[in-house]
Amino acid sequence: MSYVPPHLRNNGSAAVATARTPSVTLDNNNNNHHHHHNNHHKLAFTSNNNNTNANCSPSLPTFHNASRRSSAAPPSPRIFATPDPVFPQWQPSERASRMTPEQIEEVRSRLNLDVTVASDSPPAPAPIESFTDMCLDSSIMKDIAYHEYTRPTSIQAQAMPIALSGRDLLGCAETGSGKTAAFTIPMIQHCLAQPSIRRNDGPLALVLAPTRELAQQIEKEVKAFSRSLESLKTAIVVGGTNIEKQRAELRAGVEIAVATPGRFIDHLQQGNTSLSRISFVVLDEADRMLDMGFEPQIREVMRSLPEKHQTLLFSATMPVEIEALAKEYLASPVQVKVGKVSSPTTNVSQTLVKISENEKIDRLLDLLVEDASQAEKCGHPFPLTIVFVERKTRCDEVAEALVAQGLSAVSLHGGRSQSEREAALHDFRSGSTNILVATDVASRGLDVTGVSHVINLDLPKTMEDYVHRIGRTGRAGSTGLATSFYTDRDMFLVANIRKAIADAESGNTLTFATGKVARRKEKEAAAAQKEANIALSKQLGLGAASINIEDKYKFMITAANIKREGAADSAWDD
Repeated sequence: MSYVPPHLRNNGSAAVATARTPSVTLDNNNNNHHHHHNNHHKLAFTSNNNNTNANCSPSLPTFHNASRRSSAAPPSPRIFATPDPVFPQWQPSERASRMTPEQIEEVRSRLNLDVTVASDSPPAPAPIESFTDMCLDSSIMKDIAYHEYTRPTSIQAQAMPIALSGRDLLGCAETGSGKTAAFTIPMIQHCLAQPSIRRNDGPLALVLAPTRELAQQIEKEVKAFSRSLESLKTAIVVGGTNIEKQRAELRAGVEIAVATPGRFIDHLQQGNTSLSRISFVVLDEADRMLDMGFEPQIREVMRSLPEKHQTLLFSATMPVEIEALAKEYLASPVQVKVGKVSSPTTNVSQTLVKISENEKIDRLLDLLVEDASQAEKCGHPFPLTIVFVERKTRCDEVAEALVAQGLSAVSLHGGRSQSEREAALHDFRSGSTNILVATDVASRGLDVTGVSHVINLDLPKTMEDYVHRIGRTGRAGSTGLATSFYTDRDMFLVANIRKAIADAESGNTLTFATGKVARRKEKEAAAAQKEANIALSKQLGLGAASINIEDKYKFMITAANIKREGAADSAWDD
């Protein structure tokens, strides 16, 4: 039984009866979301928005995504019809509204923000450096105060005004930058302005995220900023957990659904939820979702949404695939980048260690035992450490070897059940276990504060994954340590890492391409270089040392000569 999006349901009396048990199949050709029609009855609802700040003036017209907000089809006479979404006319405080272009520029450069809009769309709202000036609902303000958040982070200062004013947003920010709250707070504010939901109704807002762990972190944040709102219900819709419980929650009606794409589509197809009331959509870590093959599911959801909706897309990197997705589903978005996108965090000191494959585990044990005795000497607890390995099976082997040595370690990989993954993360977050052995699944979107050491037992295949891994430490202003073991087969990546370290020392910003296309090219280049080396060494009958290497790989040789093999490679501490 196929799921039928609202705009394809016929408008007769049958439509309401069959909305939950559709029999029409999805029209896959309907790709252009600007031409959907809403066959929904228009109901007028007033938005009850109690502003907390006396100088938050009531509305002046704001720019909504004009191309999407065309009028709905003639009202059908049925009572059941879906109420129209409300896009409240948000205004910041007078103080924020009075900012001059020069002041706006000054704030953006101080917060390390890069903001761009298409030449034909209205300018981006100004960044706002205090929550009070954002004129949020009083209950949200209460929860912000309760959690002792005092100042917005860079991404929050700029992304929140954009989202609150109803504009689409393309946000480029790393995990750990505070981006979750940047979309969570405007999303809750948006939900408060909507006509209330009934049973079998909703959600009003949808967040799609790549992994269960990230979805759980987002849900935690939604709960944090809506703790004073008993009426606001959130469902977490992810694989690996009981689908029955999710079905019951969704059918009872929720305002916000935080979901992984596959499981959300399952619920749509089973008629447990619908898209007919969604007017606020967030795609978080979109690059990662595309990497994991979720593009068809994302497209299915995006093209089936009601015509009037606001979309926020966040991605740590901006590969061509993401740009294409944004072009198709965002209406004149504001693009916001925070800091250098995906540069290996400047406060991580990186060490490369040359080693043979069969020495790796012994060397890891030496390193961790050394860390443990250092910590004991200083009377500190053992530093939180993540060990990255290549395969699931190796993950468990390494964790067992560490436990056999008397170290406390847990493993985290895609092959473990949801409850095991949660237990492992909980032990690591709470500090009852100090070492997490993980595959790349855990390197994205894993926000654990206080990780002081990342060890790459096996280096990943690409620079992008390396950056994500070492980015688990040195977060929120603290300094971190990354140690990477490498063998001969890693030489291509090692040369790139060395070049990045050398560049950073000479003050150049690191640039490297990201996304599937770029990774394929990187692998091809690595293979080509390897073949060239082998061919030449056969030809010359020597080792590969004195080889004439193609120009584009020249930097590898020079970068490799800068540092002695296996020596500690660079600390970028200020």
